[in-house]
Amino acid sequence: MSKVYFKNIGFISSILSKTDFSKLFVLVDENTHKHCYPLITEHIGKHNIIQINSGEKNKTLESCTHIWNSLTEAQADRRSLLINLGGGVITDMGGFCAGTYKRGIKFINIPTTLLAQVDASVGAKTGIDFNGFKNHIGLFCNAEAVLIDSLFHESLDERQLKSGFAEMLKHGLIADFKHWNECLNQGYKTVDNQLIKKSVDIKKSVVEADPQEKGLRKILNFGHTIGHAIESHLLSSENELLHGEAIGNGMIAEAFLSFKKGFISSEDYRLIKGELSKLYDKPKIKKASFDELKGLCLQDKKNDNGKLNMSLLKTLGQATYNIEIDEILLESALNEVL
Repeated sequence: MSKVYFKNIGFISSILSKTDFSKLFVLVDENTHKHCYPLITEHIGKHNIIQINSGEKNKTLESCTHIWNSLTEAQADRRSLLINLGGGVITDMGGFCAGTYKRGIKFINIPTTLLAQVDASVGAKTGIDFNGFKNHIGLFCNAEAVLIDSLFHESLDERQLKSGFAEMLKHGLIADFKHWNECLNQGYKTVDNQLIKKSVDIKKSVVEADPQEKGLRKILNFGHTIGHAIESHLLSSENELLHGEAIGNGMIAEAFLSFKKGFISSEDYRLIKGELSKLYDKPKIKKASFDELKGLCLQDKKNDNGKLNMSLLKTLGQATYNIEIDEILLESALNEVL
């Protein structure tokens, strides 16, 4: 498991001083190059920059090819080190490229969005989207370190903050309902390092118990089977959603299934739906697209032998996994949320 530091950005110099490497590379997109890269340059010494285009639609094999070519052209060897400076797309894809270049080079994640800080940068999952399927190709690959500084929130708009907030609320629903309430009381606009650390600690405890997602770690996917389907369906459309926006709606749908399966009460479901509906607008998807959404759900990595398996809420603050959902129930959940 990666060491996670909640420090100011200058601490990167201390991390680098304790890390053995030959050449240093920094992966950015056009946004983090402009807003975040200037905050680290004085702390990292000599390095090369690799820039990709931002956004989930660019989390592709083509972008990986650009990263691998850039490393190759700069004669990066197996002792090279890559700093991933950005949101979830950067940390997911940068980790994947580092893990596969010359069979693996070291990398450090500096997540710059709330979403990446509480989710994507921690837990050793790396990967890219493929043929319209979320995170379809990837590796379990640990970063040397993760450095989290809420200073980067100053460059985020409300929509980005709400996107990350969805994963924090998910952590509360699946593992600690007190955290759900603390998040709602504090609000997404003023999330501090203490609350971020609580979310990261929840995720770390689950990952450490099940690093390769053979069982318990699947609870972290609550809201993601339907949420990823919604996100993938709308990708590159005029109604494209951020990851957390899609997951917020996915959690409503999967909380509904938790109620239908008899795990949570109707009152619990109404509470969850009420709070999430205030934060995340209903996606603009027509019923004619439901078959495509079902097909996307069937590509979920938790499925087994063609059966649709979901992680659902057992109660408020506790989740269960490998719950089989039939097509009729799936359609009822899509109707409920869409």
